[in-house]
Amino acid sequence: MTDARDGTAATDAADPEGTAPPARRRLPLLVAVAVFVVAVDLATKIAIVATMVDGERIPLLFGDTVSLVLVRNPGAAFSFATGMTWLLTLVAVAVVIGIARFARRMRSRGWAIALGLVLGGALGNLVDRFFRGPGPLQGHVVDFVSVGWWPVFNAADSAICLGGALLVGLALWGIEIDGSRSGRDPVGPAGAGDGAQRSSTGGEGR
Repeated sequence: MTDARDGTAATDAADPEGTAPPARRRLPLLVAVAVFVVAVDLATKIAIVATMVDGERIPLLFGDTVSLVLVRNPGAAFSFATGMTWLLTLVAVAVVIGIARFARRMRSRGWAIALGLVLGGALGNLVDRFFRGPGPLQGHVVDFVSVGWWPVFNAADSAICLGGALLVGLALWGIEIDGSRSGRDPVGPAGAGDGAQRSSTGGEGR
């Protein structure tokens, strides 16, 4: 008969520092969210450009409080920094590279969704920067949703804001990118049994 302590000892031998990852990697979830955001963003932009002319407004709700209006935006999300197209393109590229680097150690479901939203939004607007006029790295982003006094925006902008808000929430809740909670004592050899129990209950990540 195998003693349960033998399993614990084997776990300690394989991972003497208690550093086993708390959950499987979440890269596929991040990629799926990002691809979905890019697909929705591109589809809506293509439809708007094909059916509307620049400046045209189509009221949707509450008169024209919520409406569709085609705007070519050389600036950042919500039409900010309109004179800095080159710089904004480089910043977006840096964001994509940074998320790709973070993704290697990401095991939190929440972080995967949040970063996937930000990544998808950044990529969606980058497509416009590279492939729309007036030229590569200077392309104007297609915006089309107008809500009251708020600047016109698109699906990519919404995804970036939603992902950013989720990241703030995760930080406030103390959830780290690896799925652990900040402030908890690390699990060492003396607490291997407790660590194994926590792994079994929290192994799916947050």
